[in-house]
Amino acid sequence: MERFGLVGLPNAGKSSLYNALTGGGALAAPYAFATKDPNIGVAKVPDDRLDRIGVMSKTKSLIHASVQVVDIG
Repeated sequence: MERFGLVGLPNAGKSSLYNALTGGGALAAPYAFATKDPNIGVAKVPDDRLDRIGVMSKTKSLIHASVQVVDIG
């Protein structure tokens, strides 16, 4: 699984972006250094092309891509 980290200035929205991508519940607070430990989650990467190929090939299951997201803080 591929992974990437979110880094940036304090209060730039890293934890909010992490929560939006992963559906996670990381603390997103209006003060600096709210994230003390890295938050790790998985974001699913839907792809309509894969769905269409699955229909055409009549496959029993599809496995969409996913990526590990790390909110480094």
